[in-house]
Amino acid sequence: MNFDFQDLSGTFTTLDIVVALSLSFVLSSIIGWVYKFTHWNVSYSQSYVQTLVIVGMVISLVMLVVGSNIARAFALVGALSVVRFRNAIKETRDVGFIFLVMAVGMTTGTRFCVLAVAATIAICLVIVLMSKFNWFKLDVQRQVVKVQVPPEQEFTARVEDVLIDKCKEFELVSTEAVRAGALNELYYTAQLKKGVKPAELISALSAVNTGQRVTVLTGYDQTDI
Repeated sequence: MNFDFQDLSGTFTTLDIVVALSLSFVLSSIIGWVYKFTHWNVSYSQSYVQTLVIVGMVISLVMLVVGSNIARAFALVGALSVVRFRNAIKETRDVGFIFLVMAVGMTTGTRFCVLAVAATIAICLVIVLMSKFNWFKLDVQRQVVKVQVPPEQEFTARVEDVLIDKCKEFELVSTEAVRAGALNELYYTAQLKKGVKPAELISALSAVNTGQRVTVLTGYDQTDI
């Protein structure tokens, strides 16, 4: 019995399979470690990093199967189109890593091994440099302020007087009726004046809203929730 893969596929050999899958595993693992090393926020997922490695190897396998056969390519597109992903990506940066391991899988699967290694090293180096030197960081830290007040207009005016006193700038985002209309919930984005602490803002707002709930979320544009 002949188990030569060349006879079965006519497009790749056993060595091609070993090299493509091994190289995609190594390079995808490197990308996974770079992701772990450069991840700052609280939404780190071990499952996501393991998925990066799996995706890199699967794409490499897919490219081996497709080769230069257009019919196979369309067949695989049709088969994979039934897959639906329900998990939301928490960071836009995570999408970049998915595309990176897909590109690595494509290059290893099509036997562009030198390109795969060079691209992985270059792109991972850029990612590490951006993380280490904190490129493109916005030094302005903003707050989301949520205040519950009685529905009378005078209480809204009092809240805004406090914001004028404590903040360099602020903007009303939305107003929502809560507790069957007994209260209004006001949402603002604001930037505190230099030296003003969030606790001071909470204390000042609590003094003018009849003791209703006050919430200040700091750094909402830089931290995932």
